[in-house]
Amino acid sequence: MAQMDAVKARSAVMQAPAGEFNLSRLERVIYGPGKIAALKEEMERRTLERAVVATTDVVAGLPVLKSVTDALGTRCAGVFTGVVQHVPRGTVNALGKELERLNADSVISLGGGSPIDSCKVALYGLLPGRELIHIAVPTTLSAAEYTHAGGVTDESTRVKSGVYDPRVMPRTVIADPQLTLATPDWLWVTTGMRALDHAIECAYAIRHQPISDALAAKSIALLVKHLPASIRTEGEERLAHRGHCQMAAWFSIYGAMNTRFGLSHLLGHQIGPRWDVPHGVTSCITLPHAMRFMAEIAADRFGPVAEGFGVPFDPSNPKPSALACAGRTAEFIAQFDVPRTLRAAGVPREEIGEIVAPIVHELERMQVVDRPLTEQEVLGLLEASY
Repeated sequence: MAQMDAVKARSAVMQAPAGEFNLSRLERVIYGPGKIAALKEEMERRTLERAVVATTDVVAGLPVLKSVTDALGTRCAGVFTGVVQHVPRGTVNALGKELERLNADSVISLGGGSPIDSCKVALYGLLPGRELIHIAVPTTLSAAEYTHAGGVTDESTRVKSGVYDPRVMPRTVIADPQLTLATPDWLWVTTGMRALDHAIECAYAIRHQPISDALAAKSIALLVKHLPASIRTEGEERLAHRGHCQMAAWFSIYGAMNTRFGLSHLLGHQIGPRWDVPHGVTSCITLPHAMRFMAEIAADRFGPVAEGFGVPFDPSNPKPSALACAGRTAEFIAQFDVPRTLRAAGVPREEIGEIVAPIVHELERMQVVDRPLTEQEVLGLLEASY
C-alpha cells in the first residue's frame, strides 16, 4: 500500500513535456579532418559561382586562407580581409559594399565570431533585395556559425547591438579541425570557454528545452575532457581532441535561438566592445559569477550542468549542486593561462559603472533572468568580477 501511495504521489506531480522548438535554416554541418575539400562540391551543389571570402588580416596571413581559396578555385570572386574584432559598423558597411561590387552570390566567413558575425550583419544590410548564401568555415570555438544572430558595435558609443534574421545564418558549416591548428592557444582556449558559457546558459535558461538540456550536458563533458588536451598534445592526438572540441561548440549552442543566452553573455556584450576585450575572455571572467547568481534563483535548472561536470545533483535540494558547478567552472578556467578578472583584462575600475545601465536595459529587453536585476546588483557582479 505504501509503495502504491508513493507511485500515486509521483504521478500526481509528473507532467508531460510541452513547448515549441523552432529549427534554423542551417542545412548541413560537414565535419572532420580534411573536410574543407567539400567546399568545392558544396558550391557546385548550390550552383554558386561568385564567392567572397571574409576574414581578418591575421587569418589572411595563415595557410588556412589558401586551403579555402584552393577549394573554391575559379569560384572565388574575391577576398575581404578587413574584418575587425567586435564587428564595428564601418567594417560591416565596407564588406557589404565589396559584396555588391564583386556581384557575389555567396560569402564564406573564415575564422571566429568576428568574421562570421560581420558576414551576418553585412548580409542583413543587403536584404530584402539580395539574399546571398552564407557558408561558414570556423577556426575557433565561438560557435557563432550556428546562430542567426549577429553582433555589431557602434564605434562612437562602443555599445554593441545585434541583428536577428534566419536569412543571414550560414546554410552550411564546414568544421575541419586541421584549419584550427594555426589558431593561437589563447584564442582557442578562450573561445572554448565561450562555448562552455553557451552550454551552461542554455541549460539554466528560463526557456530551456529538452534537446538543449541534453546537448548542453554533452558539450560540457566534451569540453572538460578535450579542451585541455587540445593544446597539450601533438600530431593526430591533438587533431582528434580539436575535432571533439568542435563538436562541443556545435552542441553548446544548438537551440540557442530558442533558449536565448543569459546573464554572463549580457555582461560580456557590454564589457567586450567597451574595453576591447575578446568575448572568449569575457566568459572566463563573468561566467562563474553569473552562475553563482543564478544558483540563488534558479538552482533547479542546473541539472544538465551538473551532469556535464559529473557533480551529483539532488532535485529536492539543488542549490548546493548549483554552487558546486560554479566552483567547478572556476577551477576549470583557472588551469589555463587566461585573464580571470576585469583587472587582468585591463579594464579601469573607475569606468565599470558606465556599462551598468546598458546591461540592465538589455536584461529587461531580453528577459533571460527570472526577475529584473537592479543596477546595484549588476554593479555588484562587475565588482565581484574585478
